[in-house]
Amino acid sequence: MSRHRSHIAIIGVPIGSHVLPGLGIVRKLVARGHRVTYANDPALADRITATGAAFVPYTSTLPVADDNWPADPVAAMNLFLDDNVQALPPLRAAYDHDPADLYLYDIGAYAARALAEAQGRPLMQLSPSFVAWEGYEQEVGAHLRNLPGATEHRERFARWLADCGATTLDVDAFSGTPARALALIPRAMQPSADKVDPRRVTFVGPCPDADGDTGRWVRPEAAERVLLVSLGSAYTHRPEFYRQCLAAYGNLPGWHVVLQIGKHTDPRELGEIPPTVEVHPWVPQRTILAQADVFVTHAGMGGCGDGLRAGVPMIAVPQGAEQFMNADRLVELGVARRVDTADETLRAALDDLRADPEVARRSARLRAEALSEGGTPRAVRLIEEMLTP
Repeated sequence: MSRHRSHIAIIGVPIGSHVLPGLGIVRKLVARGHRVTYANDPALADRITATGAAFVPYTSTLPVADDNWPADPVAAMNLFLDDNVQALPPLRAAYDHDPADLYLYDIGAYAARALAEAQGRPLMQLSPSFVAWEGYEQEVGAHLRNLPGATEHRERFARWLADCGATTLDVDAFSGTPARALALIPRAMQPSADKVDPRRVTFVGPCPDADGDTGRWVRPEAAERVLLVSLGSAYTHRPEFYRQCLAAYGNLPGWHVVLQIGKHTDPRELGEIPPTVEVHPWVPQRTILAQADVFVTHAGMGGCGDGLRAGVPMIAVPQGAEQFMNADRLVELGVARRVDTADETLRAALDDLRADPEVARRSARLRAEALSEGGTPRAVRLIEEMLTP
């Protein structure tokens, strides 16, 4: 039990890849006697309450339910800004009369920072993706600011900050790395990791809720090798890509394929399923990776972290957002091949990956490094240090 029972509020967005990497922290904080409240959309209420946290509902406007994310970066930024503008009033209604001793918040939950600053309370960011580094504004931010519509977005963001009670009124400073952040990713996935300020950011790696993962999977006795294909929780309606995977991997001697297709794809869209392939809308990814030989992933940060921590070589097929950068990073680390789809290149990537003797060695080394970053126990210790009077 913790020596000091505190109210810790976590405010997130209803994206599985943002919520799942931190649920182990939530369960551990509850177990240590803290009162933990977690604000999010009701779509994720069951996963959150399973940790023992008290759920605080607010309705998100992000297009998670229909998986309809825009390709344009500025349009995506506007979606998040719109969501936070409408989320702040219900968050105030919940927390102005019951302020937290510490706010933990997702990178997309700007309203949480505005709330904490208005209340004068400490806050810490939980980042499920890479964080800004010294020089980020010049290397990446400047490009984003020059995109069509970016000026109007920043002006609207600045007006909201001026009106919502935040004390950090500069848009770049507000949306950038705060004074304290935990990065829930392996440090190996961080661009320019040597330029990240260690006084502000600590890499603890993914902190999933291992106690809450009830999914089981048993490797078939006849499977000499197992290949998992998963595009995560977003960008999953890709029937053509799944058909390419079936053509490339469906009848390989000795291989058993587990194909996750998400809830938006009808299995009938895939055509004939070979007997060596099992198809599911969802799979217990970490459980399968512990028994897998190769992982075909969209290179979302959650998938990258799971693959590195399992020490499984990967075939990266990025679908959107930061996944292209992540895929290139996996290739740079020497544990993956990047494929921009087509069944013949998918097969070639697998053959090339299996033929390279260095891949297994690098995968094992990166697995050891990722596991050494401390995970949930280290994250909880650092959070409790923020609560020390």
